[in-house]
Amino acid sequence: MTKKNVQRMGMVIGLKPEDKAEYIRLHADVWPDVLARLSQSNVTNYSIFLREPEMLMFSYWEYVGSDFEADMAAVSADPVTQEWWKLCGPMQAPLKTRAEGEWWARMEQVFHLD
Repeated sequence: MTKKNVQRMGMVIGLKPEDKAEYIRLHADVWPDVLARLSQSNVTNYSIFLREPEMLMFSYWEYVGSDFEADMAAVSADPVTQEWWKLCGPMQAPLKTRAEGEWWARMEQVFHLD
């Protein structure tokens, strides 16, 4: 893998204030099978940040594979990941301006320093 093959992904979503503590608790100990599926699907360097008081979360990760659609389909089809999403999804507040089919709203990268 060369640095040129890395696709940097930035996304944003809201977090319901009443679910903040539980969301942070869950992400302090993400299920190993969820992490394994992400790694198998060529996702690396994944971080989630929380901005308060706005309750906006920003996620950043890098995709290092060669078939993004297939890898993301494998993540979506994974039963353990689906269970994880059932826990985390209701705590999130998607942006009204997100594109059709998105949960986390994708962001455009406008700068990167290597």
